[in-house]
Amino acid sequence: MENGYKILWTENALYELKETIIYMEKNWNEKVIQKFANKLDNTLELISRNPELYPVSGRKKDVRRAVIMKVNCLYYRKKKHTIEILSFFSNRQNPESLNF
Repeated sequence: MENGYKILWTENALYELKETIIYMEKNWNEKVIQKFANKLDNTLELISRNPELYPVSGRKKDVRRAVIMKVNCLYYRKKKHTIEILSFFSNRQNPESLNF
């Protein structure tokens, strides 16, 4: 697609992102938070333009995994003309709790 795929966030992914931001505001400084925001924006732009850029997650063959920072991953899938963000997962959690 010329302008890229539209990005849609699931309620689960938005909740996980919100929880991550709350944690970051309590434990990280503003410089790290800004770096995180820039990496997230850049990753979403890359996914929008090239959904197959990141590897298949290993849990489901239609779900891909993008590492945002070493402690956070974004799980997504392509659906027709959109990208569906399924989970914004903190790698500090038990991998069994990954839900999408």
